[in-house]
Amino acid sequence: MRTLIRAAAATTAVGLALTPAAALAAPSPSPGATTVTKAGTSFLTATTVTAGQPVQVGASTGDHLYWSFRADAGQVHEITATVTFPKSRSGASTWTVDVFDGLRRRQACTAGAQTPTAGASATSVGLGCTLRRVRPWAEPWSGDPLPGTYYIRLSVTDLPEPDLGLPIDVEMLVGATDEGGASGDDGELAAPLVPNTRAGTVLTAEPTPEPVADEEIDLTGWLPEAGSRWVWTTVGGVLAAVAGVVGFGLTRRPRRP
Repeated sequence: MRTLIRAAAATTAVGLALTPAAALAAPSPSPGATTVTKAGTSFLTATTVTAGQPVQVGASTGDHLYWSFRADAGQVHEITATVTFPKSRSGASTWTVDVFDGLRRRQACTAGAQTPTAGASATSVGLGCTLRRVRPWAEPWSGDPLPGTYYIRLSVTDLPEPDLGLPIDVEMLVGATDEGGASGDDGELAAPLVPNTRAGTVLTAEPTPEPVADEEIDLTGWLPEAGSRWVWTTVGGVLAAVAGVVGFGLTRRPRRP
C-alpha cells in the first residue's frame, strides 16, 4: 500500500514538473492566413513569413531552405516542420532546423526534435525548435535573443549519396506566444538587430592627389649632429690610428747602415 502511495505521489510530481513545458501548445495556422509556397536559398533571399502563416514547399533532398520572421520582445516562438518523402529512399537521413538572429548568431532550442533521423522506410520526419523568450535588452556578448529579424534554415546533414536530389514536400509553421515585454533587466533595445548592409559610395572619377610641399635643400643636412655617437666614433677612430702610428714608430728598431 505504501509503495502504491509513493508511486502515485511520484507520478503527481512528474505531472506538475511537466506542466510548464506543456503550457506552450503546438502552433496552429491563423484563420485566413495565406499559404507560402516558396523558400529562399540563402540569408539574403530568405522568404518572409509571419507567425501562424503556413508554408508548403516542394524541394529536392540536399537543398537549403531559408525563411525569415519578425520577433518582438516578450515573445516565445515555436517552429515545427514536416518533411515528406514521396519516393522510396535507399537509406536513413538526418535532418536539422537551425534558427539565427539578425546578426547571424545561431540560437539554441529549448525543446523540439531539432536533428531527427528518418529511417529508410519512413515516409516523413518531423522537426521542431522552441526558442528562448525574446528579451528587450541584453549585453552584446551574451548571445541572448533580442528583437529583430530571425532566420530559419532547414537542411539535411547526413544521407546516402544515391538519395541526393530526390523530391520532398516540406510543411513549416512558426507559432508565437506573447508573454509580455516587461523584464527585470531594466533596459530596452534602441533598435532591432539587423546586419549592416549599407554599401559604400561608388567613385565615378579618379580622386585628385593633394599637393606635396617642396622640401628645402640643406647642404649640411648630411652632417651628424654635434655630440652624437657618430662624432664620438669618428674621433675615437682617428685617435686610435694616431696612437697606432706613434706606437709603431717608438717600437720600430733602427736599421743598421
